[in-house]
Amino acid sequence: MSSIKELVVITGMSGSGKSIALHALEDAGYYCVDNLPPELLEPLLALESDRNDRKLAIAMDVRSGQSLPQLPLLLHGLTDKGIHLRLLFLDANDQTLVRRFSETRRRHPLSLAGDAADQQTLVQAIARERDVLADLRDRSHVIDSSFLRAAQLIAYVKELIAAPSALLTLVFESFAFKRGITLDADYVFDVRMLPNPHYEPALRALTGRDQPVIDFLDAQPEAQRMLHDIATFVRQWLPAMARDHRSYVTVAIGCTGGQHRSVYLVEKLAALFGPDWFSLRRHRELDHH
Repeated sequence: MSSIKELVVITGMSGSGKSIALHALEDAGYYCVDNLPPELLEPLLALESDRNDRKLAIAMDVRSGQSLPQLPLLLHGLTDKGIHLRLLFLDANDQTLVRRFSETRRRHPLSLAGDAADQQTLVQAIARERDVLADLRDRSHVIDSSFLRAAQLIAYVKELIAAPSALLTLVFESFAFKRGITLDADYVFDVRMLPNPHYEPALRALTGRDQPVIDFLDAQPEAQRMLHDIATFVRQWLPAMARDHRSYVTVAIGCTGGQHRSVYLVEKLAALFGPDWFSLRRHRELDHH
């Protein structure tokens, strides 16, 4: 049995914030290694196991080249050895990734020799990277950093890692459809058909966390039916998700502006499930400001 208490493996798209996430874990007391080739994972774990009982965080990405496809099989073997493993995948939409590479003038690691430094070839490199990482993404908890400031990403990572390791963690997240569907959702519910507080002048500047908006939506039968239906769906499938050894499940609720209806429902759902499941709440549009 390994003496390593916990291993966090961070993967994800180039430019999505993996280095920021790794620094957050270093601040949280993890021993961190960046850009470790997969073939060195087991030797490193053996070395650290002999040294002391501590938590490790390792970042791996497409810079590992041809050895990266070995990683899913290696990680599966680690869980059989009693190592508690958390997989985090940092992602962002293509537009954000292109902008970040353009701002930093960095070359994408999958840019082919002779590629011109233009947006078209960068988009092609990003598409190749998504294809290479698809299997790892499916096995991981995804964090969409498209609209996150560095401080918010750090807070999200620390919040996730602080969750009890033996329990399934529920993440309820609100977002605005007008800014695009969040990339980290396991389930997405569209609540744009509900009565909109935006059209009530006294409520327009408030959010779904403010009491006048809560009172308004509490009084709407459609909002209460939607809350009941989402809660029923999640509650019905949670035991199966837990049996599937999932560490996190993200339920995203979207409305037009991500300010009133989706925020209200996320707060209600987190309060409903909080007594029985470790529940986190996020508000993409509110947290971004």
